[in-house]
Amino acid sequence: MAFIKLYREKLKENYQFLDSIFKERDIEWGVVTKLLCGNTIYLKEIIELGVTEMYDSRISNLKEIKKLNPNIVTAYIKPPSKRNIKRVVKFADVSFNTEIYTIKMLSEEAVKQKKTHKIIIMIEMGDLREGVLGEELLSFYEQVFSLPNIEIVGIGTNLNCLSGVMPTQDKLIQLSLYEQLIEAKFNVRIPWVSGGTSVAIPLLLKNARPMAVNHFRIGEALFFGKDIFTGETITGMHNDVFKLYAEVIEITEKPDNPIGELGENVAGNTYEIEEDTDLGQTSLRAILDIGLLDMQPQYLETDNPNITIVDASSDMMVVDISNSEKDYKIGDLVSFKLQYMGALYLLNSDYIEKVVE
Repeated sequence: MAFIKLYREKLKENYQFLDSIFKERDIEWGVVTKLLCGNTIYLKEIIELGVTEMYDSRISNLKEIKKLNPNIVTAYIKPPSKRNIKRVVKFADVSFNTEIYTIKMLSEEAVKQKKTHKIIIMIEMGDLREGVLGEELLSFYEQVFSLPNIEIVGIGTNLNCLSGVMPTQDKLIQLSLYEQLIEAKFNVRIPWVSGGTSVAIPLLLKNARPMAVNHFRIGEALFFGKDIFTGETITGMHNDVFKLYAEVIEITEKPDNPIGELGENVAGNTYEIEEDTDLGQTSLRAILDIGLLDMQPQYLETDNPNITIVDASSDMMVVDISNSEKDYKIGDLVSFKLQYMGALYLLNSDYIEKVVE
């Protein structure tokens, strides 16, 4: 059975690295846990790190966090849907919002539940996902800041999530100016200017972050140590907090090319044989006990550089082990490093065992 493993010490070291750079700069931050898909084994590991804020895009995951530790500040990190209002107020201390209509519903529900619901107003900064347009921000704020049982605790933005717009220094300065405009016009204080996610960490390391930006939501950097600007691993961090292990269930020398009339495979792809291909060429192939139902091969990287991924069907993956120095046997495990989306597929699968080392 294939399984995904979390390495506790590597996670802890990544957390301590991030926590230190944020504390040095007097920045509050929370951990984005949506990657973990509500898995209580891994959520407990996050809580054990000493995290005080946890952010997720699924209400069911926030519910699990509150079960594990009701003192954790939970935040729902996408605009709530109408059908979710009651549960958002119940399980999320904070939610990200972009619609006046929705905030009014949150206010009404918070009154019913006798709670104060906190919100962060998300601002459109060019990535063209969620966000209030900048020219409409003051009018938007004016209509919601006095609603009963609603407390506006911050403004924020998301970048690099849809269109790939990067969080440059200029973008974050612009976000800071919005804070100043609101505070000056309404004589209020905005506690959090939430400057974004893991993609903005390189700006912090270069000390290029505007001082007003004092809050971050971090997921990918914690779990993968990735500098999203360069694609490299951040110096001092681990890129293998998670690994996939899949078992070898067949090893056979087989032709490199299929034999017979070709049509679409289960994934809708058609294999094409090039005219100058040596049809007699073979390779030593191993079949692993994992497939497209649980993962996507393009998000995996074999630990053994002499193994290449050939392709996968719904429940099995074929790898070429011809050049491997290790002599694989039936029952051996092949390990893979994971990209963010690779881990997300695996963690969302009920068929993949989750373990901790």
